[in-house]
Amino acid sequence: MPDTADHDPLTISAPHRELLDHVLDKWSLHVLDVLCERPSRFNDLRRAIPDVTQKSLTGTLRRLERNGIVERVLLSSRPVAVEYRITPLGKTLRHPVDVLLEWADAHMEEIDRARRRFDAAT
Repeated sequence: MPDTADHDPLTISAPHRELLDHVLDKWSLHVLDVLCERPSRFNDLRRAIPDVTQKSLTGTLRRLERNGIVERVLLSSRPVAVEYRITPLGKTLRHPVDVLLEWADAHMEEIDRARRRFDAAT
């Protein structure tokens, strides 16, 4: 386990930034939300996230799979089908993401006011 005594929590290294970009991007949160509820095939994910393009969904699934967050499972059916599932590692993201969403919800009015002030000043 790394020594966290000398670690500044506000310093984000390049590998951490890359990982957070992969996990917290626009479509990853939607995919994780669906897969936390149930395994899904590609087209089921497209129906559950209607605004995502096929290319964006494919890229998102590949990034999440590469990072060990999602697994791609071949189903023994005719024809062979693929299902995507959240991994145990991916399930550990649920709590921190929920905390971020709770923070956003709790502060949205304040953020909206700040945005309006900024926009009015520029």
